[in-house]
Amino acid sequence: MFKKSSYSSVVENCVEIAIPGSDGAAPIAIRDSKNPDGPILWCGPRAYRSFTRAVRAGELRPR
Repeated sequence: MFKKSSYSSVVENCVEIAIPGSDGAAPIAIRDSKNPDGPILWCGPRAYRSFTRAVRAGELRPR
């Protein structure tokens, strides 16, 4: 089940994630909530934690 990110806005930056397993080792699915039938990006838990830390720290900027 996908959950919308708290960083998403109504108009843009709409991201949803799904964490399939409760063991913390399963890959995480990321998609654009405006396009739920579109492509899904899969990443491992370690990569996802690194990504979310960078977002929170303001290290990633939109292009």
